[in-house]
Amino acid sequence: MTIRRFADADAPAVSALIVETMRVSNTRDYSAADMEALILHQQPENILQRAGWTHFYVAEEGGAVVGCGAIGPYWGKQDESSLFSIFVRPDCQGRGIGRKIVETLEADEFARRAWRIEVPASITGLPFYLKLGYTYKDGNDRLDEEKLYRLEKIRRTTT
Repeated sequence: MTIRRFADADAPAVSALIVETMRVSNTRDYSAADMEALILHQQPENILQRAGWTHFYVAEEGGAVVGCGAIGPYWGKQDESSLFSIFVRPDCQGRGIGRKIVETLEADEFARRAWRIEVPASITGLPFYLKLGYTYKDGNDRLDEEKLYRLEKIRRTTT
C-alpha cells in the first residue's frame, strides 16, 4: 500500500470510494435519508473543490484507490487545522490503512504548523479517532446538528 497526494484524475475513484463506504459502513449509524443527503456532497466535483483548498491524499493498492483523507486550515486559521474525508474501502478496513492515512495527514505541513487539529467524526468513525488520541472538543461528547462529534488533538500549547 502506498499513500500519495491526490491528483485531479482521482476524483471519480475517490467519490466512488466515499459513497461505497458511507453506504456500507455508516448505514448502521445513520438513516438512509441522512446517508443519501450526505452522498450528494461527495460527487467528483465536490472532491475536486475540497482538494483545491486542502492537502488531499489517496491510499493505493495494486493501482486501486482503497482510502483517502485530507487536511486543511481550520476556518482559514494558520495555526489550527482540520481533517476531512477520511475513508477506507469497506473490504480493506481493519488493516491499518486508516491509521496510516491519519499519520500521513498529521505529518503534513498543515498539521506541523497547527497547535490543534480538529476532526468532525461520524458516529461510525468515533472509536477509530478516539483510539488515535483525539478527544472531545471542549469535553462535549454529544452529536452536533450535523450528527457529528467534534474531536480534537492538541499538539502543543500556545504561548
